[in-house]
Formats: sequence, C-alpha cells, structure tokens
Amino acid sequence: MKKIIYSLFFLALFSSCGQNETQETAQKDETPTQMYFNGEILTMETDEVVYVEAVVEQEGKIVFVGSQKDAEEKYGNAKKIDLKGKTMLPGFIDPHSHFGMVSNTMGQVDLNPAPVGDVNNIPAIMEKMKQYKADNNIPDGEWIYGWGYDDGQLEEKRHPNKRELDAVLPNNPVYLQHTSGHMGVANSAALAKFDVTAESKNPDGGNIEHFPNSTEPTGLVQETAMYPFVEKMMGVMAAAQAEHFGTTQDYYAANGITTAHDGMTGRSTIQFYQDQADAGKMKIDLVVLAGYSELEDNINDSTLVFKEYKNGFKTQGTKIVADGSPQGKTAFFTKPFLTEVPGCAHQCRGLPSLTQEALDKLFLTAYDNNNQLFIHCNGDATVDMIMKAHENACEELNHPLDKDRRTIIIHAQFSRQDQLEKFVEYNMQPSFFTNHAYFWGDVHVENLGKERADFLSPMATSIKLGLKPTNHSDATVTPIDPIFTIWSAVNRISRSGKIIGENERVTPYQAIQAITSNAAYELYDEDLKGTLTKGKLADFVILDKNPLKVEAGSIKDIQVVETVKEGKSVYLRE
Repeated sequence: MKKIIYSLFFLALFSSCGQNETQETAQKDETPTQMYFNGEILTMETDEVVYVEAVVEQEGKIVFVGSQKDAEEKYGNAKKIDLKGKTMLPGFIDPHSHFGMVSNTMGQVDLNPAPVGDVNNIPAIMEKMKQYKADNNIPDGEWIYGWGYDDGQLEEKRHPNKRELDAVLPNNPVYLQHTSGHMGVANSAALAKFDVTAESKNPDGGNIEHFPNSTEPTGLVQETAMYPFVEKMMGVMAAAQAEHFGTTQDYYAANGITTAHDGMTGRSTIQFYQDQADAGKMKIDLVVLAGYSELEDNINDSTLVFKEYKNGFKTQGTKIVADGSPQGKTAFFTKPFLTEVPGCAHQCRGLPSLTQEALDKLFLTAYDNNNQLFIHCNGDATVDMIMKAHENACEELNHPLDKDRRTIIIHAQFSRQDQLEKFVEYNMQPSFFTNHAYFWGDVHVENLGKERADFLSPMATSIKLGLKPTNHSDATVTPIDPIFTIWSAVNRISRSGKIIGENERVTPYQAIQAITSNAAYELYDEDLKGTLTKGKLADFVILDKNPLKVEAGSIKDIQVVETVKEGKSVYLRE
C-alpha cells in the first residue's frame, strides 16, 4: 500500500514539474522575439571574417547567433525579418565626437566649404551672416554664431577678420567657429564683451592675432584665447538643448550609430543629459567625457558616477585638451611647420595647451582615482608630454606602466613609430582620425611635408603592433558619417585625389572593427556591445551593400537602411 502511495506521490510531483516546464516554455515562446535572416550577417567577433545565417533578438538582447535552421527550431514563433540580401553589422559605436556641439550647430549659421557646405570665400561668409540676422529677426545686441569655416578652403586662403564682420553686423556680438574647433573669429562687439584689446596679452596655451605691424587684434583667437567665446556660446545655446536633443539623436541614428559620444562635457550638461535619460528620452546610448578643469570636483562628487550606464547614459572618464589643430597650425610638434604660422616668426612648432607640470598633476589625480583619461593630442611633441605624465604618475603611485586603465590618445594623428611602440608597452590605445586624409591631407603635405603627412593616423602600423585603434569623425570638425570614416581609412584619398600614406591603408574589416569591437573596448563596453554575440545588446545597423565586397572607392556610397537599438528600430530609411 505504501508503495502505491509513494508511486502516486512521485507521479503527481513529476506531472507538476512537467506542467511547470511546459508553462515556462509557453511563456518563453510568448516573449516577443525577432529573427534576422537571409542577409550577410557579419559578427565582428574575431580578427577573422565570420558570417552567420541568423541572429535572434529577445527583450533587447541577442539570444541566438548561428544557422537559420537551428534558429527556426529553437525560436519557431519568432517574428521573421528578411534582410533580403542586405548586410547586418553590430551598431556603430562613436569613439569620439561632440554630441553637444552637433546639437548647437542647429542654431548657428553653416559656413562649411564643400562637400559639407557651399561657402568658398569670405564675402559668402559675410552675406550668410547678414542674411541670418534678417531671416531670423535677431535684434541688435544679441549674439550670432557661425560654424565650420575653413581658411584653407577659402579662395582668400586666410581667416576673415573683425573689420569684415563689423561691416555687416556692427550691432551684434558675432563669433565664427573654425572647422577645427580650436579657434574662431570675433567681431569688435564680441571682443569688447571679453575685454580683448590692443593691450591684451596671450593667455598660456593661446594666441590673439594682430594686424600686421599693429597691436590691434584681428578678431582671430586661438586655443585657450578662444575659451571665453566658446563658453559663452555654449551658455547661449544651452537654452535650446531640450529642443534639439531628440533631433540630434535622430541624426546619429540615421548614420547607423547606436552609441553616441560627447567628447567634452560640462557638469550642467552632464546633469541635463542624465535628466533626459531618466525621463526616458534616450533613443540610443550616449557616453560623455567630463572636462579636465573640473577633474577633482567631479571625482569628489558622489552624485557623478563614472563608467556605469543609467537609462542609456554614462559618464565614462575625463577629457584633457593637450594641444591644438594641425590644419590650424596649433598642434605641438618636435619639428616646425614648413609654412607661415599666424603670430609666430620662426621655429613655429605649435602650442601645447598645458605645461608639463599641469599635465603631470592631471594624470596623477586621475590615475590615483581610477578615472579613465582621454587626451586630445595631435602633434608628436604632445605625445612626448603624455608619455612623461604617464611615467611620472605610475612612478609616484607605484603602479605598473601597463596597468589596464585604457588611457586613450584622441586623434594621435602624428604619433611617431617609437611612440606607437610605447602605446603598446604602456597599454594605451589611439583613437585615430583618418577623415583628415581627405579633408586636410593636401594641407598637411604643404604644412608638414610628405613624410609626416603620410604617417597621419597610422592605423595599419598600429594594428600590426597589436593595438586596437578606433577611428572617429570628431564632429562637428567633420560630419557624423561612419561609412565615410570606413572609406577614408581604407582609401586615404585627399580632396585633390592624392593618396595620403598608402602604407597606412587598412582593410574594410579593420576599418569596421575601429567603430564596433574596438570602440566597445575603448569604452569598457566589450561585454555589452560591439559584436553580434549571444548575451550582448541587440544593437544593429543594416546596410544596403557589404563594405567588404564592394569596390574600395565606392564604400562611401553605401547607405544605412535601418538602425536597431536593443531590438527596436530607431531609424528606417524611406
């Protein structure tokens, strides 16, 4: 009798377990699931090219990567999304741009030359500025901003000056931001706002240009001398942040980007971004870098958490600006420029933005607090300064030189071979800017000579050394366009059609790694995104053609068809 009772008990128990399993399976099957198939699905998981037949998304994450047959057997109820031969990649990760500045340009006059804009001479700049005031009924006394002018692409081959601006806008303070983001031109009303006069001295790391044989400022302010004007501009534009926040995300998403970047962000803007994220307004992820002038305050602020996402937003680390712009002739080199440099008579090697002592202190503070550093650096003399600051901090803190802290050298454009080898030894990573080969490659040959120009953003050499370089747009310096960034890394062709550094061309696959898997690594996100791997976020970009299979010169013509963030479409090409 007892045996019968025990048998009935276990039968009921197993029956109950079976029912629970069936219920759990049914419940799982009812979870919204999507299967992507019938396309060229590139996982980017290794240094070898790997395609799979299907990827399955569930609740914002990748739950399957493999054959279509296995996907259908395991997820038979999944919504099937036929790629129809298109190419699917991990969503593009922006290694470095300026989300806030991109947003701010929506309230400024576009002064870019072709192919971004249509301004080719100084009279055209003046006409656009004058027309903007009239079209927008801007009253006298209100600031007016323009952005993107490039003296190297103007017919006059020079910067505009305050006299020209005064002639068309005498009653408004005006500031024109150079395409490099490292200088600008102010009119008389704007200069007066910040007491820039004939008696003004150059600030450390900056330059106030004067008319020839005169102490009168031309209006051109470079590097640290421009900071007051830029800070004012950011303050004026802040009022429209909320208005343009969604539009700016849409712009990034339309270019296949699922993780955007803001390369230097003030505390108030960081709080604004977090408020937007907490209100559920993030369509894509946004990663920002705090400014170095507030490093100690940021570290001591318990409300500012580094390296952790909260509702799609995180503050990753700290941005240091260590020198200027190579095309603007303010980057800091060991050898001089070969052409005339404004405000310099001889041995003109550019400007470090910080003293070695100041840079040393920043590194020491950051390393002592496990705060990731991203250092803007273009010239090789600045790289030398960075190496010294790194060595000093490690020695004082008794840290290994190769500790995994992922110090990122932003741009690193004219790093020498020996410096790249130091990056390997010190476990640093470069974030290159190969778009320069197109936009300013010809200018670099003229200003720096062919040997230095050809080693611009040396991606191929870095990869051979075992580094994981990323590659960026630095928008607004060049447009947000990862496809163009891939093209520029593969082709390195200038405006005039010259190849700038043939030996530094990379494969299309390596160029894609720079904005997917390598970019995830740069941001400590390698376990979260950057490859099509089970368990990672379902962040995808779908392209009309495969960058690995089209002719190299036509890569830039590839179109983003759709961008998917955690399983949800955030951009669909009409």
